[in-house]
Amino acid sequence: MHDERRRIEERAERLHTQRIQPALYAATVPLEVAAWQAPGEPVPFEEAAAAPYEPFAMDTPWGPPWGTTWFRMSGQVPADWAGRRVEAVIDLGFVGGWPGNQAEALVHLTDGRPLKAVNPLNRYVPVAHPASGGERIDYLVEAASNPDILAGGFAAPTPLGDVRTAGDRPLYVFRQADLAVLDEEVFHLDLDLQVLRELMAELGEHDPRRHEILHALDRAMDLLDLDDVAGSAPAVREALRPALSRPAHAGAHIISGVGHAHIDSAWLWPIRETKRKTSRTFSNVTALAEEYEEFVFACSQAQQYAWVRDHYPHVWARIQESVRKGQWAPVGGMWVEADGNLPGGEALARQLVHGKRFFMEHFGVETKGMWLPDSFGYTAAYPQLARLAGNEWFLTQKISWNQTNRFPHHTFWWEGIDGTRIFTHFPPVDTYNARFSGEEMARAVRNYAEKGAATRSLAPFGWGDGGGGPTREIMERARRLRNLEGSPRVEIEHPDAFFAKARAEYPDAPVWVGELYLELHRATYTTQARTKQGNRRCEHRLREAELWAATAALHAPGQAYAYPYERLDRLWKTVLLHQFHDILPGSSIAWVHREAEAEYARVLAELEELTGDAVAALGDGPARVFNTSPYDRAEVVRTATGAPLYVEVPANGSAPAGPGAVPAPVTVSGRVLDNGLVRVEVAEDGTLASVRDLRAGGREVLAGRGNLLRLHTDLPNHWDAWDVDKHYGNRYTDLLDADSVTVADEHPLLGSLRVTRSFGRGSTIVQTITLRAGSPRIDFETDLDWHEAEKFLKAGFPVDLRAPHSSAEIQFGHVQRPTHTNTSWEAARFEVSGHRWVHVGEPGYGVAVLTDSTYGHDVSRTVREDGGTTTTVRLSLVRAPRVPDPGADQGRHRFTYSLLPGAGIEGAVAEGYALNLPLRLAESAGAPAPVVSVAGEGVTVEAVKLADDRSGDVVVRLYECRGGRASGVLRTGFPLAAAEVTDLLERPLEDAVVAAGGTVAVGLRPFQILTLRLRRAEGS
Repeated sequence: MHDERRRIEERAERLHTQRIQPALYAATVPLEVAAWQAPGEPVPFEEAAAAPYEPFAMDTPWGPPWGTTWFRMSGQVPADWAGRRVEAVIDLGFVGGWPGNQAEALVHLTDGRPLKAVNPLNRYVPVAHPASGGERIDYLVEAASNPDILAGGFAAPTPLGDVRTAGDRPLYVFRQADLAVLDEEVFHLDLDLQVLRELMAELGEHDPRRHEILHALDRAMDLLDLDDVAGSAPAVREALRPALSRPAHAGAHIISGVGHAHIDSAWLWPIRETKRKTSRTFSNVTALAEEYEEFVFACSQAQQYAWVRDHYPHVWARIQESVRKGQWAPVGGMWVEADGNLPGGEALARQLVHGKRFFMEHFGVETKGMWLPDSFGYTAAYPQLARLAGNEWFLTQKISWNQTNRFPHHTFWWEGIDGTRIFTHFPPVDTYNARFSGEEMARAVRNYAEKGAATRSLAPFGWGDGGGGPTREIMERARRLRNLEGSPRVEIEHPDAFFAKARAEYPDAPVWVGELYLELHRATYTTQARTKQGNRRCEHRLREAELWAATAALHAPGQAYAYPYERLDRLWKTVLLHQFHDILPGSSIAWVHREAEAEYARVLAELEELTGDAVAALGDGPARVFNTSPYDRAEVVRTATGAPLYVEVPANGSAPAGPGAVPAPVTVSGRVLDNGLVRVEVAEDGTLASVRDLRAGGREVLAGRGNLLRLHTDLPNHWDAWDVDKHYGNRYTDLLDADSVTVADEHPLLGSLRVTRSFGRGSTIVQTITLRAGSPRIDFETDLDWHEAEKFLKAGFPVDLRAPHSSAEIQFGHVQRPTHTNTSWEAARFEVSGHRWVHVGEPGYGVAVLTDSTYGHDVSRTVREDGGTTTTVRLSLVRAPRVPDPGADQGRHRFTYSLLPGAGIEGAVAEGYALNLPLRLAESAGAPAPVVSVAGEGVTVEAVKLADDRSGDVVVRLYECRGGRASGVLRTGFPLAAAEVTDLLERPLEDAVVAAGGTVAVGLRPFQILTLRLRRAEGS
């Protein structure tokens, strides 16, 4: 029996692939083709239409890396094709089956209207159905010769990732440009066979259904005439009909199919290419919607819609029509599908604000869910942020990539750090690029963790990453799987409909509390450090520009200052774009990160201009110091001449820059810094030999060498830019050979030592260790010239604490993570992310490590011989992967990190803001009252701005930072008429009580986010 079954399977496979599939097109005639190579970057259609074209022959090489070749194609449908389905079939020289990382093209009519795109899995352009015969075809085809960056896999460095290094050798050989007759009976027979053969392969050896299909295939193949495949196709299909007509079992799993085309806003291609990818994919999708009335396509990322609106108005109009018809579903409600760990809290809020507003403005649609299938882990702040933006559900599938532990749920309630829950689903099909294969359908059923409690899951279908989207072949599969025995039922529907049904049948789904940590891609917290630093700097400078712009709008003499709504909006959207989950994580090609660094520099320069304009508008007066932080500051700054100056400045406010009370001085004695609060001793090798907290009776903070720089060998098993595997820790070199340790500053307000090291392949690191008067914070200002390859640099601080957990700042709060490895779940968190600080402590004492640009870190415990416990915090500073960018992180890096002895959580929060928001010294400025001030421990101001509706109202975003209950009083620097609580989109939720004197009482639960709209009194 086994031999007989194998004979039938082999026969069916050969006839299918060698006879039926080659017969899909019954007749072809070649198109006439001419070509024009666009010089440099892509050009508009009008320029290409007017260009000179030269005749072009098939089998001719074309396409330098990242080039654009325009092809004129013309022809006429033969008269004897009347009544047939006629298509243009184009093969640019496609390689492999992935449509997103190679040649692609957009086909236009000669008047500039895009028709459809062609790629390896979607090579046709409809001409006539049915044809009349004699139709004239004239196309202009914009073909992109994008290189296959991963041709050598994820371990082969390539220069193709930047137009500057890619060369100009043609990459492709043009294979086909024909008019062709699609034989629809053969087309459908091909799909019948695909679905049945794949279903059969997934059924068990003893399943009667498998044998039924096997014998149906055998009988059907007997009817195939090898000399007339097209003529015999109807009889073959009829023989297969009973096998395709058996209905699914009543209890069959239900898969809600949602069309999708994941388009990375940049990855193995630059942003400029993504703009063209959107037009190609979206033109294909809208064309498919015209052919399949049941089709529903879910699409996120408002930024990509904006690109199509601005550059492809014809495609934009087709999208709007598809939305009206219910076949296109805007989802996600974010500006881009951002990284899930690294963007700051206010940035994630703005992702939701800008995304949801775009969809409401342009389509009249308020999205109900967050659609993030491919980000590399998800912050525990998401549930609250999602709900505050009006969302009801959350979707991802990336956690299925876990390296160690299988996530226990597919449908569940996700609870964030503040207690907010959101209904969440992980598609058990384990992909966002489903094509309804038999293997995928079987996997979805096999994986589904909620068997017995729930019956349905979702499957995003269509080719993705580089776009492409659903195809007619996938839609035909879905039709055959709508009700087929042995398979789950497939229903095409809107994701909102799926989530409504899933929640209705499983309201008491299990609860997962805390972050959704991806046990993979941990290096994305560190790779491409300059990109991450640019993001961090821009986030904080945006906060600064908004605060002082709002201050100037309220307090500028004569109300002569105009709040820069448009410029701030544009700058925010630029930063939000670069938080996409392959840009900010550092996993894109060199071109992307080169441009990102340039964009961040441009944004920072414009924000500096905006902030300077706002401060200048406040009027003339003596020099003042401006504090953008939400905490009062008393610290040392440097004047324009470099001289240190001690100042005291209120939160969100300013103060005179003149000398005030001076704290105990800093002394520098050899390699010892002392300011009366802490005493720091630097060893001959440049590490910290001792840090004593003089406020705690001279307690020794360290339990070993502090600021120990350790250089690890770093070659992950896969995914160089993405991964750091646990074995990296097995091989390392401690950088203990200091070239020099010298005094850099010796002043009563500031003392510093400079440590210079040379190591590796010509790398150098210069660190200035600084202690300032009045502060226990020890800064490590770092200037690194990095030339290593496949290395990982960390800075370690072993502290004399028995800390059962570490606390790391995330968006609008912090998470606690065990420092032990009792279970595989804790052991898998050997590299984690945090924002401005990491804190470890025991009852009565704690220590924080602060950063101004890094995110990755690890925390571990060891037990000394005397029984004491050492807790070591190590910051991940820089890496040197070679794929997909062979020059990742090479060159100059300047950043600062700090050690803060004796810190509690709120102290870590305050100093984290201080490190990332340096005081601003203005040579001349007015003295405005702070727009808002808050009294109350734990109540922290995250943003101050004017309302987006241009009403002149002030919007303040607050949160509770310690993880406990908090109450406080908010005061305004202007007469307050009314206040209301709003959602993130500044829509009213409830009135806030304005007390006598114009104050607002604030009460917050742990980590609660609160947005207040404050209305000025008339005439103020």
